[in-house]
Amino acid sequence: MPKGTFFNLPDEKRERITEAAIDEFAEYSYEGASITRIVDNANIAKGSFYQYFEDKKDLFKHIIDIIGEKKLMYMTRLLKDFEKLDFFQAFREMYAAGIKFAKDNPRLSKIGNSLIKGADVKLMQEVLGEAIPKSNEFIKGMLLRGIQRGEIAPEIDADIVAYMLTELSISISEYFIKEMKAEDDMEILELADKMIFVIENGIKKR
Repeated sequence: MPKGTFFNLPDEKRERITEAAIDEFAEYSYEGASITRIVDNANIAKGSFYQYFEDKKDLFKHIIDIIGEKKLMYMTRLLKDFEKLDFFQAFREMYAAGIKFAKDNPRLSKIGNSLIKGADVKLMQEVLGEAIPKSNEFIKGMLLRGIQRGEIAPEIDADIVAYMLTELSISISEYFIKEMKAEDDMEILELADKMIFVIENGIKKR
């Protein structure tokens, strides 16, 4: 997490550093990113960087937090239409919202995708691990609404199911990014539909 000195900076300077970091991580990924290039593009002294962040990983986590917050904004827009959708339709719309986020924020999407594609599994688990509780709470809220409306079995443990669905969503994204050749919006929605079918119907033959 950035140090307090970073948040005390004038908005313009803080935004300049953030934008330089986004450009750098989008272009070179975490492994190839250079603090020297970031400070040069942000027009700050390298010594100042360490007054704001512990190291490159600290800055990267901050950018991932920004991505998570912005993506969550796209998801929360669903809530106003939740009364029109059942849980499973709303869960699918989360993927549609994710596609819109990626189109509207190509640099941020590229950073997130490069993290998943990268070979550093420990880094991915560390970074995504800090975002998981937010996702769990969001999905738990959807589940509880679904229970109230009779769409979800009331016997479920909402905390456990929310965790499971978060992990499943991450796995589906990993599969799509690593295995699919074409970056087609319909392909990720088709994968989401297959996942939702299993969530809604289970795997037991009926």
